[in-house]
Amino acid sequence: MKVVVEADGGSRGNPGPAGYGAVVWSTDREQVLSERKQAIGIATNNVAEYRGLIAGLEAAADIGASEVEVSMDSKLVVEQMVGRWRVKHPDMIPLHQRARELAGEFDRISFAWIPRERNSHADRLANEAMDAAAAQEAEKSAEEPKSVVTSNSPAGWTGARGAPTRMLLLRHGQTELSVQRRYSGRGNPPLTELGRSQAHAAARYLAERGGIAAVVSSPLQRAHDTATAAAKGLGLDVTIDADLIETDFGAWEGLTFAEAAERDPELHTRWLRDTSLAPPDGESFDTVAQRVRRARNRIIAEYGGASVLVVSHVTPIKTVLRLALDAGESILYRLHLDLASLSIAEFYPDGASSVRLVNQTAYL
Repeated sequence: MKVVVEADGGSRGNPGPAGYGAVVWSTDREQVLSERKQAIGIATNNVAEYRGLIAGLEAAADIGASEVEVSMDSKLVVEQMVGRWRVKHPDMIPLHQRARELAGEFDRISFAWIPRERNSHADRLANEAMDAAAAQEAEKSAEEPKSVVTSNSPAGWTGARGAPTRMLLLRHGQTELSVQRRYSGRGNPPLTELGRSQAHAAARYLAERGGIAAVVSSPLQRAHDTATAAAKGLGLDVTIDADLIETDFGAWEGLTFAEAAERDPELHTRWLRDTSLAPPDGESFDTVAQRVRRARNRIIAEYGGASVLVVSHVTPIKTVLRLALDAGESILYRLHLDLASLSIAEFYPDGASSVRLVNQTAYL
């Protein structure tokens, strides 16, 4: 008997309260042959995805299936199961081994990635399991005396309340202008071969990390290509936000630092200290800050409480970090961000914020 298995897993916090869902369909997807769902306590998104796959394969075996088509919206799990990506995280190694053992029991098995909207049945089951566990926990908590109040919030000691919107800030990969250390603003150079490799390395890391709800990118090609690589690994689409574009360097676009200083010596010297000044026919860092704040506010409004990958450029990323730190303008000149580096800022519903990471490049 040939069947289709769709599986999904999720974690509300990554790691956080997690659960999985799996459904076994007839090959025409007209009949549900089996369903599995379960809350699994505190776990990462990727662990939950693997648990969902295992449950789906066990369900298929229980009904006597001999051929299985597996469809999941986890690019990471699919790529690891077909052997194209290595399994490095210690929490997933035994789960991967168990899934491979189950897969070997069928006469034929295949794995395919599908968009999240096509995996809605398994996703619903996973959320039902997590919702039921959350309701039980809330009921249990309501019955307990409330003599002590504690907080599991990462910024709890500051008094911040609610689930933060976590922005994973990824700088684009290398371009020819970055190799030559030239001002690269609104120009649109593509990624170099190394830049594409950097983008894919970041994508693999982010896919393994999981827990990302959306990918938002600058419209420029170097950022969009970097974002697309990550989005494929996460099973998400890329949303463009024009306010995340790099600074307009105007007449200095494509010039080196020395060339810009020679062209406009007085202005260039003052510009390096004054964020209100703009290059000739360009924009000031203060203007950049205004539009980046708009982008930050839109992301919070649309994805509040979730983790969002934001792929952009040096100045916009520095500006988000500045907003999270509530820091002065001088921080723009003191932060260093490497190509394809990752930084993380969190913004809480009550207005509090924090910076968790700056300029990570260990995955490159």
